[in-house]
Amino acid sequence: KFRRQHPLGRFVADFYCEQARLIVELDGGYHVEPTQAERDRARDEVLRASGFRLVRIANATVLQDAAGVVTVLEAAVGGAG
Repeated sequence: KFRRQHPLGRFVADFYCEQARLIVELDGGYHVEPTQAERDRARDEVLRASGFRLVRIANATVLQDAAGVVTVLEAAVGGAG
């Protein structure tokens, strides 16, 4: 079960699965800009240090390869029980 726009401390996750402690971030094109990419890396580091798993998926991938996205998510929650 995923929650959309879920607050986690000072951050808001695009999607969050509490059972798996999995955050899924869907990234638009601006996430490749150097300044935003650095902010994303710092944010991801804080969240992972807090015990969350994190997967970033490009918006284009969601639109072009939904089956591949499902495979990535299944792998991410594989050990969640």
